[in-house]
Amino acid sequence: MIQLKLNKRERSAVSEETLQPMFTNKQLYMLIIPLIIEQLLAITVGMADTMMVSNVGEAAVSGISLVDTINNLLITIFNALGTGGAVVVAQYIGKKDPENAANAARQVFLVISILSISVMVLVLCCNRLILQLIYQDLEPEVMENAMTYFMYTALSFPFLGLYNSGAGVFRSMGNSKIAMYSSLVTNVINISLNAVLIFGCQMGVAGAAIATLIARATGSIIVLAALRSRKNVVCVRTYTLKPMWSMIKNILRIGVPTGLENGMFQIGKILIAAQVAGFGTMAIAANAVAFSVAGVQIIPGVGIGVAMLTVVGQCMGAKRPDEGQKYVWKMQRMLYVSHIVLNIFLFLGLDLIVTMYGLEADTAVMAKNLMIMYGIGSCTIWAPSFNLPNALRAAGDVKFTMIVSGVSMWLCRVLMSLLLGNVLGWGIYGVWAAMLLDWVFRGIFFVWRFQKGKWKTMKTV
Repeated sequence: MIQLKLNKRERSAVSEETLQPMFTNKQLYMLIIPLIIEQLLAITVGMADTMMVSNVGEAAVSGISLVDTINNLLITIFNALGTGGAVVVAQYIGKKDPENAANAARQVFLVISILSISVMVLVLCCNRLILQLIYQDLEPEVMENAMTYFMYTALSFPFLGLYNSGAGVFRSMGNSKIAMYSSLVTNVINISLNAVLIFGCQMGVAGAAIATLIARATGSIIVLAALRSRKNVVCVRTYTLKPMWSMIKNILRIGVPTGLENGMFQIGKILIAAQVAGFGTMAIAANAVAFSVAGVQIIPGVGIGVAMLTVVGQCMGAKRPDEGQKYVWKMQRMLYVSHIVLNIFLFLGLDLIVTMYGLEADTAVMAKNLMIMYGIGSCTIWAPSFNLPNALRAAGDVKFTMIVSGVSMWLCRVLMSLLLGNVLGWGIYGVWAAMLLDWVFRGIFFVWRFQKGKWKTMKTV
């Protein structure tokens, strides 16, 4: 009799095949579709919000734009900690350990509250100083508007941090509807209050900032109230000021590298924006319009990427990494199909899109060319460069994603932008070509890392 010996991975695969699937196709769609709708709401409402604020005046719009650049850097930090918490919660759910999943949620609320309140106090105390250090020689009117907007939006940081963390906990449970409904409510509040405070009360920048503050506060209340339901897999009815250091360490082990990665990405984008400004008004306008449409071109991919954190996280917690790998490739196929269909419709409507922005003929041609470049990239190389890293993060493989993303950003996107855009004279097309090279570089390394399978052996909780 010949006895066959199975290695550890083969035994794992056999045992997984005998189990019920962790996610049915219906469950995957129920997780992904609300995430896509949430992204669509954020994009479309953001456009409407920008158009309403633009009526305040150029000095006001300039002040808001400058502050938003700083705020985006801070928001990436809050989002990164929320991601760290979501991964830890998802893995405890996969382990069938709801008690520790709830403890992890409490710890991420504690950490994000301390951080966001500290940042809020710093901004309130050093408002003008921070702006003067980053933006020198601002016109007085622009500075006053920036200070006003910075102050009110700083008050919203704790609410924003709590909302992102709470929404992340719900997604970890496989429930993305709560975040979608909350996003719908907060966006309606934001737009409605903008109309009342900006146009009705003539409050200008202060009105726009107060609307944002109230909307974010409402969103956090909705999410935290929903977490109290005992019907949830993770129920959080009480909070704590007592740190659980081992759990906080796990959260930070994922959150800090993710925050550094996203922070470097934002800084790189700021440097590239400064480079684009040197190409003239036509390039600036075409770049702005193309990027606003680019957000629409990848809406399904962003939603699916967030879903990967939940799916892979739960599979890792349940010690079923091979099943997690199957779900990743299934979701990648869903992404490619949705991106191809969406971009075909967008390509057919490019003339209408540029007409809506009122661009001049030459600028419109440039904007359409950039949209086509982005669309082709989003249908081919975007998925492995941006979605696979989420699968790796969900398994705890965050240092690798941070290093690859950082090197790729500075080597490909920043340096190659200078080479192609300025040295070779390709202008704005050189900047966008460098962006696609960045995607290729990232994608190659992330596919290699994912296929190698080291992430399957990593332990977070």
